[in-house]
Amino acid sequence: MILVIECIIACVIFTLIVIPRQYKEPIKYIMSYPPAIRQRVECLPQYKNIIQEEEKRHISVKIVVAFLIAIILSLVAYFSGAESFYSAYFHVFMLFFTVNIYDMVVLDIGLFCHSKKLRIPGTEDMDKEYRSPWFHVVGAIKGTVIGAVVALLSGGIVHIISLI
Repeated sequence: MILVIECIIACVIFTLIVIPRQYKEPIKYIMSYPPAIRQRVECLPQYKNIIQEEEKRHISVKIVVAFLIAIILSLVAYFSGAESFYSAYFHVFMLFFTVNIYDMVVLDIGLFCHSKKLRIPGTEDMDKEYRSPWFHVVGAIKGTVIGAVVALLSGGIVHIISLI
């Protein structure tokens, strides 16, 4: 039951972190947009060099965030009763997986694919590209792999904490 509550809280926190900023500045999330839309944005003069800058920032931010999330989720798992590598791995993977599926179904396919407010100016005519769910499904598969890595790190952290 604790895991279910934590999953709900994690989804709410994730939504509050991502959605307001994406609605305010959709261009900041350009790396999360389908390739055809990114290619169009690259051709638009008002966004010259933005994709390259955002790509560099995006990769480094993701790496740092993955480590921070591994630490935070290992603490969540530990204080939820996970005292071994395996129990922490399972706990963290389920948290990450739940948020990942929520992101794909609710935020990406449900909201992103249908919200005109998340369209980057100059790409409004690309309705087909915005509405395609497959980009988000592939992203969720990649997210699951990242979740497995984060869960491995978290499991290792909990294992080390349990030895102390």
